[in-house]
Amino acid sequence: MTGAKKARQGVVISDKMDKTVVVLVEQLVQHPVYKKYIRRRKKYKAHDPENHCRVGDRVSIVETRPLSREKRWRVQSIMRSTAE
Repeated sequence: MTGAKKARQGVVISDKMDKTVVVLVEQLVQHPVYKKYIRRRKKYKAHDPENHCRVGDRVSIVETRPLSREKRWRVQSIMRSTAE
């Protein structure tokens, strides 16, 4: 029984590892009491098998099975490339 996979969009901040990129995902969340919007940031390690992603690329990542100790996401597509 598998549900819908989670998807996120973010910016590649590191591509130094082989077949892995670090993606920074920003999310605006409303504070429950003060109703002010807070910017939440989280870094995900994502699998990039062909090493296509570069620093600054906007990518879409999707949840997958555990690929290593910290890697549970895979790059689905490069939405905007810095090489253009």
